[in-house]
Amino acid sequence: MNNAAVIVQVAQQRGLPRRAMLVAMMTGLQESSLRNLANPSVPASLDLPNEGSGDDFDSIGVFQQRPSQGWGTAAELMSVRFAADAFYKRLLKVSDWESKSLGAAAQAVQRSAVPDAYADHEKRAIKVLDALL
Repeated sequence: MNNAAVIVQVAQQRGLPRRAMLVAMMTGLQESSLRNLANPSVPASLDLPNEGSGDDFDSIGVFQQRPSQGWGTAAELMSVRFAADAFYKRLLKVSDWESKSLGAAAQAVQRSAVPDAYADHEKRAIKVLDALL
């Protein structure tokens, strides 16, 4: 729940609405079950505090963001606070994120190979947010 709390705090500090928090929470649940994952393909991530390891390309952190795709350095992306801020920055660049479905907004940010998977986490994301807000 600590990573979820940080995701909410970053949104609150940015003055973002609950909808943005839901999109981020659904993304974190799908990508890592809200765990801050290192990756052997990014050796520097293994030396940083983590909650396990993933193995999808060079994806790291709660949102499984990729250093090779310009999300940030390993040290930055292994910080939940930085990763959440980077996620929200890209979400806000999606011109119609507020009118898209929550899952479609998440997909517009993440560009996942499994675009419909985010929607599967909406109910759980709502429960997590309700517990934190």
